Amino acid sequence: MPSSLLLRITQLVAGLCLYGLGIALMVRAGIGVAPWDVLSQGIAAHTSLSFGLATNAIGAVVLLLWWPLRQKPGLGTVLNVLLIGPAAQFGLWLLPVVEGLSLRLPLFAAGLLLIAVATGLYIGARLGPGPRDGLMTGLHARSGWPIWQVRSLIEGSALLAGWLLGGNVGLGTLAFALLIGPLCGMTLGWFGIGRPPVAAQATVPPG
Repeated sequence: MPSSLLLRITQLVAGLCLYGLGIALMVRAGIGVAPWDVLSQGIAAHTSLSFGLATNAIGAVVLLLWWPLRQKPGLGTVLNVLLIGPAAQFGLWLLPVVEGLSLRLPLFAAGLLLIAVATGLYIGARLGPGPRDGLMTGLHARSGWPIWQVRSLIEGSALLAGWLLGGNVGLGTLAFALLIGPLCGMTLGWFGIGRPPVAAQATVPPG
């Protein structure tokens, strides 16, 4: 295996694992999580699945939706489905439940920043988009709708379904929506992506 490819795979795996840990930090903060994590919480609350397994299951279902859209997954796509959930579950096992805004706010901020760095790492590896990004670009290509409309529809649907199932929607959810784009724009630049491709620009993740 060429050393450059090995480095990219290492960067990809590190990014996905850190992404999962960032999710765990925000869940433990308890002030609201990203839309897809709201859905994971809701599913976990109504099934025997842990939060991590619910995250894996959602990623797998979204990946199946690629088939009629004629999207082609890459190594990064598959590892995204496999690694983020276990990394998040490990983080939840590792981190204690905290009380009080004086602890919850910095915990949430740390999770948000970690996810931004993790996004720069795994997108910078250029080994395939995440399942949600592929769904977005596939729907955009098939429908002709603008990317922002497709993304809003997907994220809004996940958020609504998760909220109805009892997922944690709060100020953290709003903060994530407002801040993750600019933060990822900065971290993508750190990894040499000044103007990322469409899928990368709209990446949030997984969330």
